[in-house]
Amino acid sequence: QVQLVESGGGSVQAGGSLRLSCAASGRTASSYAMGWFRQAPGKEREEREFVATINWSAGPRYYGNSVKGRFTISRDNAKNTMYLQMNRLKPEDTAVYYCAARASEGLSAMPGAYDYWGQGTQVTVSS
Repeated sequence: QVQLVESGGGSVQAGGSLRLSCAASGRTASSYAMGWFRQAPGKEREEREFVATINWSAGPRYYGNSVKGRFTISRDNAKNTMYLQMNRLKPEDTAVYYCAARASEGLSAMPGAYDYWGQGTQVTVSS
């Protein structure tokens, strides 16, 4: 079992930056591939948008097209924590951001591939 807790959300003006954190607990959390998804206002859970994913060794990582070049995913297995550095934020980045983990080394952009989810943290970007 893996528990995930996000933090770092907030309100920022367009062009600003935020860093999200995801603290993981559980015996094998460091061996899981992890990812970030977001759910925009008015969207259903099934419509969560893929943001980024990183494998257990913090090597291979993959980004959604809408955030590529602006967001950076990283993880520190010694701290059991994953991060999402978000730069040059836009109003369309406004969403609840979710941390997720899957009991596999493989990367995936599909929400259904993930086994564990956090409760989410709100990010609001004003123009």
